[in-house]
Amino acid sequence: MSSFMSLFASLVEHIADLLQPLFDASATAAAIILFTAFVRLLVHPLSRAGARGQRERLKLQPRIAELRKKHKKNPEALQKAILELHRAEKVSPLSGCLPMLFQMPAFFLLYHLFSSGSIGDEPNGLLGHTLGAAPLSGNFKEALAHGGLFGEQGLVYVALFALVAAVATFNYRRSKAQMAASAAAAPALSADQPQVPGMAAMTKYMPLMSFMTLFSVAFVPLAAALYVVTSTTWSAVERAVLYRDMPYGAGATMPAV
Repeated sequence: MSSFMSLFASLVEHIADLLQPLFDASATAAAIILFTAFVRLLVHPLSRAGARGQRERLKLQPRIAELRKKHKKNPEALQKAILELHRAEKVSPLSGCLPMLFQMPAFFLLYHLFSSGSIGDEPNGLLGHTLGAAPLSGNFKEALAHGGLFGEQGLVYVALFALVAAVATFNYRRSKAQMAASAAAAPALSADQPQVPGMAAMTKYMPLMSFMTLFSVAFVPLAAALYVVTSTTWSAVERAVLYRDMPYGAGATMPAV
């Protein structure tokens, strides 16, 4: 593991060296953003597959409605029938989760890299790199201790929070519009469906999940926060493009990692 972390640290440092003429002291932060974009490009085929899977699941809704009527009083039989339908049509109900799952290792790599005092028995030189005045190894609480919210370090987080809030608001409005359109498109179906306990509350609060990214940005090292902010912004734009032709049913946008 230590040798792998050393290799990853060298990769980040090499990219930062290449970006040094353009970004000066913030070259490492720029390298993290570039690394995040590269990861998102790698998982983009999975995102496209997830969008295709969503379209296929929407096509199955009339048949699922028939199954709900047929097995209205037998939830176990209904669940089994829906799973068999997905299997027969080769539609995975989990395809939309794959991009997030494949990004998790990259996030934890950055988290570990900028939380460790040493890499491969050598002092971790990346800990001294900054974005503006804020250390990439620091967090929001530490920034507040050095000048407060509007100090040099605090202003870096103010900018990140503003960007996250803008993206979260975009996701929130989009998710609410999708849910409203979905309910309007199939009101009778909604009335006939057996309600899963807690589903109404989850549906109500799901669009607010995007705002949870604010807490991630506040508590993780700034380097990992940059990954989260970049990935979340990418995800919002990507979903708006991939799901643009779906009038309803694309679901709530989850926080990206």
